[in-house]
Amino acid sequence: MFLHLGEDTVINSKKVIGIFDMDTSTVNKATRDYLTKAEKEKKVIYVNFELPKSFVVTEDKVYVSPLNTSTLLKRTKTGVNL
Repeated sequence: MFLHLGEDTVINSKKVIGIFDMDTSTVNKATRDYLTKAEKEKKVIYVNFELPKSFVVTEDKVYVSPLNTSTLLKRTKTGVNL
C-alpha cells in the first residue's frame, strides 16, 4: 500500500516508522536534534515549501509534509491512500 504525503510525493506505507505533528514534536530537544542531524545527512525531503504540519519518518528518509497528522493517519487506515 502507498501513502500520499502531498504534491507529487507517494511513499510505501510499509516503510513508515512514525507520523509526527510538527508543532508538538519539535518542542522536545531530542526531536529537534534528530531532525537537524537528518537534514545535515541530506535525509530530509520537503514535500513542498508550505507551512509544515507533520513529518513522516521512514526507514531511510524524513518527509516534511503540509498535511496534518490526522489526515495522514486516516489515509493509512482506509486503504484509499492516494
